Amino acid sequence: MTPAADKLRSLLAEPGLKVMPCCFDALSATLIERAGFPVTFMSGFAVSAARLGLPDTGLISYGEMLDQGRNICAAIDIPVIGDGDTGYGNAINVKRTVAGYGQAGFACAMIEDQVAPKRCGHTRGKQVVERAAALARVRAAVDARDEGAGILVMARTDARATDGLEEALWRAKAFADLGADIVFVEAPRDEAEMTRVCAEVPAPQMANMVEQGDTPILPPRQLEEFGYALAAYPLTLLSASIKAMEAALVEMAAGHHPQALLKDFASLREVVGFEDYYQAEERYRDD
Repeated sequence: MTPAADKLRSLLAEPGLKVMPCCFDALSATLIERAGFPVTFMSGFAVSAARLGLPDTGLISYGEMLDQGRNICAAIDIPVIGDGDTGYGNAINVKRTVAGYGQAGFACAMIEDQVAPKRCGHTRGKQVVERAAALARVRAAVDARDEGAGILVMARTDARATDGLEEALWRAKAFADLGADIVFVEAPRDEAEMTRVCAEVPAPQMANMVEQGDTPILPPRQLEEFGYALAAYPLTLLSASIKAMEAALVEMAAGHHPQALLKDFASLREVVGFEDYYQAEERYRDD
């Protein structure tokens, strides 16, 4: 296992739920680490929005996600789970995706069973591949892990929305049997379904807390009681940043300076690393 994967495996071995705000670039990842969270997730929805200004409908490529992830992983020391979407092709592509994510510094790659081009799990129009294709993707991801990628594998199913909870549970249990390190059943509809997912799938589980999505937003304590190991908040920081920028733009459009909405300049410099740079500059000053 890579050092990042070892960190994540150790976190999963600890009791209790890990709250996981999701990042979309190196700056958002840095803020998550500075706030004391032990793990983050690179959200495909958020990266597509921030990098391309486009919806999470399979428009962003493997290369673009890998490049974004490399910058994120280099910026922080906490483990990062990377959204690998459908693996960007067939099972061989899945292996390449997992291997590439390992080389980029991710602790884990998530692979899902949607038909390409995929959709955000809480939007219209998604479909899943047949069971055999879904299992082949996860088998390929696990093989990539064991053949040298050295990172964990999260296997995701979106079958709840397309084929019902029983099919989603069948797939989730099959993914666990294939050796997935984490299993993610997307978009259970209520607390009873969430309880069943945790009780019946023999692997660490991730809850996906999408504001105004299909799954109820529940307190971390309750998610922990259900048995979830991770709680992802994929859009919280993206949504908060958009709202803050829009508020500043409204003030500027009205002829005002949005000073009250801003972080002070000294703090801003500190967040992006000017003080560390100045110290290094002094160390290597050519006198």
